[in-house]
Amino acid sequence: MTSLHIHTALLRHPQLSVALDKQVLLKMENTQPAGSFKLRGIGLLCQRAVAAGASHLICPSGGNAGFAAAFAGAALGIKTTILVPETTSAEVGRRIREIGAEVIVHGSVWDETNQRALQLCEQPGSVYIPPFDHPDIWDGNATMIDEAVLQARELGVDFDVVICSVGGGGLMSGVLSGLHRNGLPHIPLIAVETEGAASLHAAVQAGERVTLPAITSIASTLGAKRVAAECFAWTQRHEVHSVVVSDAQAVAATLAFADQMRTLVEPACGAALAVAYEKLPVLAPYERPLIVVCGGIGVSLATLANWKAQFSL
Repeated sequence: MTSLHIHTALLRHPQLSVALDKQVLLKMENTQPAGSFKLRGIGLLCQRAVAAGASHLICPSGGNAGFAAAFAGAALGIKTTILVPETTSAEVGRRIREIGAEVIVHGSVWDETNQRALQLCEQPGSVYIPPFDHPDIWDGNATMIDEAVLQARELGVDFDVVICSVGGGGLMSGVLSGLHRNGLPHIPLIAVETEGAASLHAAVQAGERVTLPAITSIASTLGAKRVAAECFAWTQRHEVHSVVVSDAQAVAATLAFADQMRTLVEPACGAALAVAYEKLPVLAPYERPLIVVCGGIGVSLATLANWKAQFSL
C-alpha cells in the first residue's frame, strides 16, 4: 500500500538554536500535501477503510483532519463527507469543497458535529473517520518519528525531547507510539495546549479525563473538550510534561516563525513553537529538542495580520 503522505524534512532552526544555546530541530509536517501532519494518520485510516470495503468516508473535523480526509478520499476516488462546527471559517470549508468533498456545517463545537457524523455513519458502506481517536491514526502519525529518528542520525544530532501540540490527542499518541517502537521510551514529551482548549492539562490535574465546559481559545483546531482516552493513558506510562500557553504566545510564535522560517502555521502549531520562543522553564533540562511543526490549513497572510492586530503584537 503506497502512503498518501510524504516524507518531510527535519531542519535545524538557526535562530532558536542560537537564542537558546541548543540544537533546535523542526519536523516540518506543515509541508504535507494536505497542509498538516493529519494526512499521515487520517490517510492510513482511510486507505485501510477503503481496502475493507468502505464506499463513503465521513469525517467530523474543525478543519485539518477534514481536509486530510477529503484529500485522501479524492486520492482514493471515494465519496467523502466532511462535517465541521460553526466555528470553522468559511475559507476552510471552501478549501475542503474545492478538492471534491461534501461539507456539512453542524454544531457550535466539535462534539456536536461528531454526534451528527455518527448518525450519518449508520448508512450502509459509510465509515466513520474520527479526527484523532483511532489506532490506525496513531499508527500513521507514528511514521513521523520513524523518519525523524533516521534523519536525526544523518544530521548527527539525536533529539532528547519532543515538543508537540495537543488537541484531541492523535498527534501525541502517534508521537509516543513512534518513540516506543523505535526503542526510545526514555525520551520525554512536552505536550502543549492553549488556554481555553487545554483538555489534556485539565485531565492531568484531575487525575482522570474531564470535559471542558467550552472551547475559548483562538486555536480552534485544538478544540476537543475531552481528550482521547489513549492520549490520557499515555501520561500514566510515559514522561509527559503538560504545558499551557496563552493565545497571544501562540500567535507571537507563529509570527516569529513566519519571519524566520518563511512558513505560515496555525496558532495550534504556534503553541508548540511557543515553548522555545518563550524560553519556558520546562525546556531548560534539554539540549536537543525536536519540535513537531504540525502545520494547519486555517492560516493565511490576512489571518496572520488579523491575529497580530488582535493581540497587539
